[in-house]
Amino acid sequence: MSLGITSAAFQPGGSIPAVYTCEGRDVSPPLAWSGVPAGAKSLALIVDDPDAPDPAAPKRVYVHWVLYNIPPATTGLPEAATAADLPPGTLEGKNDWNRTGYGGPCPPIGRHRYFFKLYALDTTLPDLKHPTKAALLKAMEGHVLAQAEMIGTYQKAK
Repeated sequence: MSLGITSAAFQPGGSIPAVYTCEGRDVSPPLAWSGVPAGAKSLALIVDDPDAPDPAAPKRVYVHWVLYNIPPATTGLPEAATAADLPPGTLEGKNDWNRTGYGGPCPPIGRHRYFFKLYALDTTLPDLKHPTKAALLKAMEGHVLAQAEMIGTYQKAK
């Protein structure tokens, strides 16, 4: 079985409900995963949007959530996960709001894609002191055993 990630809140490729965005409660959707390789020592999760600011002319990848050192026996995260809800040992990185935690979709224009990327690592990383996505990816180099991805989309109602 290969590594996979899903959400009970939306279908892969489907629209992310507004409750998980800046137009709603801005809380994380529930996530579930399976197929973690036997040799995995930790998991990492990165949620980002490659369509910022405008899907017709993207200029950057906007990072919404960075987590690492998630215990490999973990099978998901609950809806509205806060630092207190994270599995013991899980560490947080910084999103592009320059803070830890989840920041929901809030696209200024058009329908954006949001990539929920799960990585199984052959190591537990040192405390990187709230790394950016780039710093986490650099620390993960050479340690990724498997990767899974789920995409959701969102466009503001207003």
